[in-house]
Amino acid sequence: MSQPSTSPAAAPATRAATQLRCADGRLLQAHWHEPSGPVRAVAVISPAMAVASPFYKGFAEWLAQRGYAVLCYDYRGIGPNLQGHVRDESAGLREWAQLDMAAALRAGHKKRLAAQEAQGRAVGLLMIGHSFGGQAIGLAAGFEQADALLGVAAQAADWRFWAGLQRLKAALFFHALLPAFGHAFGHAPGWLLGPRAQGLPKAAALDWARWGRRKGYLFTDPSLQHELGYERFTGPVHLWNVTDDTLFGPGPAVDHLGRQFSAAQVQRLTLDPQHLGLRAIGHFGMFRRDLGERIWPLLLGPVEQATPVLRQNLAAVQAA
Repeated sequence: MSQPSTSPAAAPATRAATQLRCADGRLLQAHWHEPSGPVRAVAVISPAMAVASPFYKGFAEWLAQRGYAVLCYDYRGIGPNLQGHVRDESAGLREWAQLDMAAALRAGHKKRLAAQEAQGRAVGLLMIGHSFGGQAIGLAAGFEQADALLGVAAQAADWRFWAGLQRLKAALFFHALLPAFGHAFGHAPGWLLGPRAQGLPKAAALDWARWGRRKGYLFTDPSLQHELGYERFTGPVHLWNVTDDTLFGPGPAVDHLGRQFSAAQVQRLTLDPQHLGLRAIGHFGMFRRDLGERIWPLLLGPVEQATPVLRQNLAAVQAA
């Protein structure tokens, strides 16, 4: 495992509300976490399935202390972007990726251009995707403008990539539980999805169930074949799995996602809780504030070193 880069001295970060305008005109509530000094890079954090953005606040603040301007946002129908009851939200996963992710990436690119003009030097753009936030990024227009992708427990959620009892559970989840609850309640309850999840809109739940039943996940969906852009990305792609994440992120599923980035510099890295003296990390533990100082430098260090514009700016900050 690559050694994490040395952190510059922590400095207070500021948090400011903003709005993202999607291509269909819908406005999404979001927040920027800004460094106190110069912006050395921009990061866009795309959440996991039905996980609200405050879950990533600690990580965003830590990145801002390292000189990143960090955009945290929620998909439509989640958190502050739920209008009315979740049963009334018509958005599916395609809208989350092609409209919401794309709007966040446009805002990140705009922030990067403004910082470059103000500072007279190149500023990197890092995409960070947790689970769904990393697996669906190739559906978002303009994602190839980023310099690097950091996928955290991001995967191709085809039930065939699980093993043993977990494989049976995954098959049951996608074939029966997810569609049944989606139809019965008009949404998938958060408790069905995981300890951090909110209610999932019906269309999104049915999309997820349909992709999860397909061999190859969303990457073999005939309706998406002219919309997949993973092969256009040529920068570093670092995909992390956790050895005890048997619920949502087994290694083979992460590997299959990596194969979609056929022109990129892909690395699959593994985090073992025992190597960090921890009993468990799971699918959500890598963003826990209380574990952050042990985990976050490990996630960020290798992708910074693999990305020239991030590496150069890091060196400049450390030399200052």
